[in-house]
Amino acid sequence: MTAPAPTSAAAPAKAFASQADLEEKKVSFTRLSEHAYAYTAEGDPNTGIVIGDDAVMVIDTQATPAMAQDVIRRIRSVTDKPIEYVVLSHYHAVRVLGASAYAPRHVIASDDTLALIRERGEQDKASEIGRFPRLFRDVQSVPAGLTWPTLTFSGRMTLWLGRLEVQILQLGRGHTKGDTVVWLPAERILFSGDLVEYGATPYAGDAYFGAWPATLDAIAALQPAKLVPGRGAALEDEAQVAAGLQGTRDFIADVFAAVQAGAAAGRDLRSVYRSTIDAVRPKYGHWVIFDHCMPFDVTRAYDEATRHPDPRIWTAERDIEMWKALEG
Repeated sequence: MTAPAPTSAAAPAKAFASQADLEEKKVSFTRLSEHAYAYTAEGDPNTGIVIGDDAVMVIDTQATPAMAQDVIRRIRSVTDKPIEYVVLSHYHAVRVLGASAYAPRHVIASDDTLALIRERGEQDKASEIGRFPRLFRDVQSVPAGLTWPTLTFSGRMTLWLGRLEVQILQLGRGHTKGDTVVWLPAERILFSGDLVEYGATPYAGDAYFGAWPATLDAIAALQPAKLVPGRGAALEDEAQVAAGLQGTRDFIADVFAAVQAGAAAGRDLRSVYRSTIDAVRPKYGHWVIFDHCMPFDVTRAYDEATRHPDPRIWTAERDIEMWKALEG
């Protein structure tokens, strides 16, 4: 009797985006000055804290109210002043859906960010929760609906937290069209949102590749002494700030150049994706969420290099279709 031929199990499909990212990160709460702190977690989204004479401002809120509780606990370890302001550096669900936990008097965003919420907020919420389940811990704690600003501005807004001047600035497009930074001019401390990353791969699925470098130049022109990036450790001296700006600038330029070259040669997206990965992985492949970001980054860069000057809306369905097409 002939023994049946052995069967081989099919290779497991690559987990979509960061669904395989399950490891909890170590949180740091770094004092940058009497008025500024950084809540960072080894490449997970950062939160900035500004403590004025009479109130506290939070920049980016974490992804759920349950996750925001840890930020609040750290704030309460250094001050009992009321948390009156939340600033949205841009609109991505992982940055904003924790806002309700702070019960702020005002949620501040740029007019461009408000436009993005209106246009694509619901789709973005569904898309991101599907991509990053670990980063939406206790997602049931998110109130129904979206995070809406109560104050908006265009270009520049200045708040005084007692004697502390806080400038909220739009310096240009990059990570999104609504990007906003928070600047403490007296202390030369800047909270950049995802315009700057440090040791973490920039997510550029909603980006303006052509405009981003000039926006980084505008940040550099402020001459920040310290900087809290969107992801990665707080940058605590001018050399680290310069490294964060240069690393982000290099990544955006290298990815866009590789994609533009492929598009100009008439190659399709899948081919351009593979050649771009091969070109940039040696330099950036060790950065946090590299494999997660690259399909989105190359797809957006290809769009910008061909026929879509403005980012298209990501939906949960489009995410999966793109992932299957590029990653199999």
